[in-house]
Amino acid sequence: MEKFILKNGLTVLVEPIDYLRSVSIGVWVKAGSILETPEENGLSHFMEHMAFKGTEKRTARQIAEEMDAVGGHLNAATSKLCTNYYAKVIDEDLPLAADILADIVCNPALDPKETDKERGVVLEEIAMVEDSPEDIVYDVLAEAVFGEQALGQTILGPAEKLQVYTPDDLRAFRKRHYGPQNAVVAVAGHVEPEKARDLMEEKFGSWTGAAGEDFPLSVAIDTPRKLARDKDTEQVHLCVSFRGNEMGSPDVYPTAVMNNVLGGGMSSRLFQKIREEMGMAYTVYSGPSSYPHCGEFTIYAATNPKHVKTVLEQMDREIEKFLKDGVTEKEFTMSKAQLKGSFILGLESAYNRMSTLGHNQMLLGRIIPPEDTIAAIERVTMEDVVEAARRILTGPRAYAVVGRNAEKYLKDIK
Repeated sequence: MEKFILKNGLTVLVEPIDYLRSVSIGVWVKAGSILETPEENGLSHFMEHMAFKGTEKRTARQIAEEMDAVGGHLNAATSKLCTNYYAKVIDEDLPLAADILADIVCNPALDPKETDKERGVVLEEIAMVEDSPEDIVYDVLAEAVFGEQALGQTILGPAEKLQVYTPDDLRAFRKRHYGPQNAVVAVAGHVEPEKARDLMEEKFGSWTGAAGEDFPLSVAIDTPRKLARDKDTEQVHLCVSFRGNEMGSPDVYPTAVMNNVLGGGMSSRLFQKIREEMGMAYTVYSGPSSYPHCGEFTIYAATNPKHVKTVLEQMDREIEKFLKDGVTEKEFTMSKAQLKGSFILGLESAYNRMSTLGHNQMLLGRIIPPEDTIAAIERVTMEDVVEAARRILTGPRAYAVVGRNAEKYLKDIK
């Protein structure tokens, strides 16, 4: 992997993978819902959509047709922390992919008519989430964990705000966040680093703009809440959240091993007990999330209303058992092997390699070599896993429940 800083301050990372014929390229901009004020909630995501709706030299149709004409894939995603625009093409079409990405990221037209049309698309996306109780319960949980802080906001924003955002609102948001010193470009695949650097200088070198803002200090609120959202669903969707690891913490590795044992896969305790033995859930799992300054560890399950109390009690039993007895040698060995195997298999994908480069540089300010990640997994001991469980699973809990008459299930929560 080679790292370049262009004349305008844009960081470019290039990882050649000679045995491939494809190239993946991504642009990360430090603009996500955590950086939005309440009056701006949803603008990061809306801006992502508007990037594809035409530029100074391409219409929305031309953007789609040019990428389809070479069999490539162009897309984007907005998270709480950043916005990522990316493309996957064969090696000879990297110049086209870089040109299109630079065009949509640096020069969106933000036409009022297109803004109004895409507003409708985003409103439909919000409506789609409202039809997904699993998505809703995580939004409710964020509010329970982080309250009025930016991390408690949804990524899509509320529909009533999307109804009134204008191109001027988008331009003002871009002025604060979109610029070469607040962005990273990552390229992985069949590519020569020197040629890639010259290409990025050609396509992105004239980009100017904001230096960006620091992530705000975010912490779980002192008294986590139990929140419910009434929704006419057949199942009740449950989430319980514990305080986890902040982004970049070395504790993420013991926590990942702990997670695999508790609820991170089909062989995990929660899956085997609640789904396989008791037959009380189709979906049950756990997982960690890390943010600047804080993190969380969440358990999710969806179950029949009559099983809610039993499922909650069984979650508590599995947690208590973990804290009392720790992990077995077999579970520990399997979990580490699962983590290492999954990570190594991911390295087979140019897209995954590109995505890892971009995320690490954007969010951590450094690149973590694959061998360092593997070594960190291998260094985890059983004592580390037990300590991670004690630190996380004995801490404050927040709960979210979504379903028909959801409020009534809060009484089943200790």
